[in-house]
Amino acid sequence: MCESRRSLLRVLVALWSTVALLAPTAPDAPAREGIRVVDEHPAANRIVDLTVHSSALGREARVRLLTPDGWEKRGRHERWPVLYLFVGGDGDHDTWTREYQVHREPSLRDTLVVMPEMPLYGFYSDWWNHGEGGPPAVESFHLREVLPLLERGYGAGTRRAAAGESQGGFGALSYAARHPGLFSTVASYSGFVHPLQHPHAVRAGMTYLGLDWTALWGDPVAQRAIWRAHDPFHLAERLRGTRVHLSSGDGRAGALDPPGTEPDPDIPGLEDPGAPFPHDVISPTEFLMGEESRTVATRLARVGVQLSTHFYTGTHSPPYWRRELDRTLPMLLETLNARPSGR
Repeated sequence: MCESRRSLLRVLVALWSTVALLAPTAPDAPAREGIRVVDEHPAANRIVDLTVHSSALGREARVRLLTPDGWEKRGRHERWPVLYLFVGGDGDHDTWTREYQVHREPSLRDTLVVMPEMPLYGFYSDWWNHGEGGPPAVESFHLREVLPLLERGYGAGTRRAAAGESQGGFGALSYAARHPGLFSTVASYSGFVHPLQHPHAVRAGMTYLGLDWTALWGDPVAQRAIWRAHDPFHLAERLRGTRVHLSSGDGRAGALDPPGTEPDPDIPGLEDPGAPFPHDVISPTEFLMGEESRTVATRLARVGVQLSTHFYTGTHSPPYWRRELDRTLPMLLETLNARPSGR
């Protein structure tokens, strides 16, 4: 994928991160038809790529695993702690190894790392589709198909943490809020974590792509209950018992932006005429995420959620997410016993 297209995707990721999960079903609820492994391909550096057929997505999909030491000789009852890494809006299952080289991280040698793909701009959501449902059902794919599959046959345990960049950060937080106890710790790197704060941004991004923006959660007024049911701000109390980290830039050029960094592509309708962006903001998407992350942080602190934050000067780009991963990985792994049961 060319860099200009990747840049545009990163901008739109945050715009779409607001759209998350539809049905409040428990993650262990069975999918209607389920999931089956089509191919299992071991690669270098402890990486295993699974190709699966997903009923929830209505097609084949990929799941990348970074396996722990000794995984290939695992016994039937051995279980490893699991770190889920959720991708941004481009949905690539290899993002975390390609962009961030997580397979070279020595602290992950005793953890099963799961990196599932997502449909392009799938928004970690079972799409509403004007009440009709149907594909793409991203929540069902991740939580009702992939998760139990890995627990049945790939050594995944029930001690889980999750992190995500951009739209993936929203997915990590929203999944945790919608399913309390699913993850012990979650981290959002530039996630759009309060969609009802800026619903016009959802409309702007989807309209820019020629998509029906009401096919996801519906209209934010007429279907407000659906939006609220997926908005971490409105689910804050459900995150008690989960450790949460929020980080985001402010949309201004920062220490990790090369000299001469160009502004984000213009998205008509992204700017609220009543609240224009500051003149020195070159990444409006990141500016919005910074606002929402701070709003949610205040709400989480107020209701007693165990919270840490890092807000900084910077844009919506991978160098900042790499830095945030480095900062938060010890926290993510802290609650995971790094030795599988039965060993």
